[in-house]
Amino acid sequence: MAAAQSVTTFTVKHDEGTTRVKANPQRLVVLDEEMLGWVYALGLGSRVVGLGGPRVQPADLTATGTLKPDRAKVGFLGRGTLNPAAKFVGTWTAPNLETIAALKPDLILRSTWAGNQNYDNLSKIAPTIGYAEAQPGYWRDSFRAVARVFGRQEQAEQVIKQVAETNRVNGRKLLAAGVFAKYPKVVVVSPFPGGTNYVNSAKRLIDDLKVLGFKDALTGRAKTTLGVGSVISDEVLLGLDKQTLVVLLPPGQDEATMKAFLSSAVGQRLKDQILAYEMEPYSPWTGPLVSMKTSHDLTSLILNKAK
Repeated sequence: MAAAQSVTTFTVKHDEGTTRVKANPQRLVVLDEEMLGWVYALGLGSRVVGLGGPRVQPADLTATGTLKPDRAKVGFLGRGTLNPAAKFVGTWTAPNLETIAALKPDLILRSTWAGNQNYDNLSKIAPTIGYAEAQPGYWRDSFRAVARVFGRQEQAEQVIKQVAETNRVNGRKLLAAGVFAKYPKVVVVSPFPGGTNYVNSAKRLIDDLKVLGFKDALTGRAKTTLGVGSVISDEVLLGLDKQTLVVLLPPGQDEATMKAFLSSAVGQRLKDQILAYEMEPYSPWTGPLVSMKTSHDLTSLILNKAK
């Protein structure tokens, strides 16, 4: 730890380039809830001076642009201690550059993807690091790289081990209950408004479910949308056998879309093997805190269903 803290700057290779960062930055802007989760896991929520993201809405904010105190305790936002003075800095696709500059951050963290914009503009304000969910090693390798900047490698390894241990314990519970004899395979389906369905073939629950002990019923499907999943036809869904657990994961808290799927021909055909799951309010899709919560949640739901 002492050796890490003696370093004054780091060169960080990330999914948007290579960035020089001062060691142990004190003023952070995080542009989405994924990055907030990493910061929380490292115990650095008090250093956040600016928060962005797709899930925080204008109704969640005070007149001065901070989170309302009661909202900061809801769902995922309450999983760490966020600096109460942190200002909202816009969405991850349209950050407010003027607001960010006024906050004088030492480091900007964001999730990214092919076609994401504003990296150059953000980098003019402060060193900016971006990680793509589609990349191999996300989130663990990227989390380790961020932890190194703060001299918190040991804490990062403890968090990663805690996630692995959580999944190991829950996987044993499922095995002991005979779940894998009934449902050896799993798919994660995200129904969208209008009737289009996506199957998560790389990230977003499917990776955690595989660690628990399930096999991916649709291994090898093309990863066509941000490296996460692809459109799946009704024909393929109707062809799933009864040994496949179907986890429904709506893209948001969209009750109408969920009901529409369940009442469709596909939903009626698969109704006995469907498990509906919604992320907690403000939750990102991935990360250490998400993996631990979804592991516990899904294990409980699956054990109840398999009774």
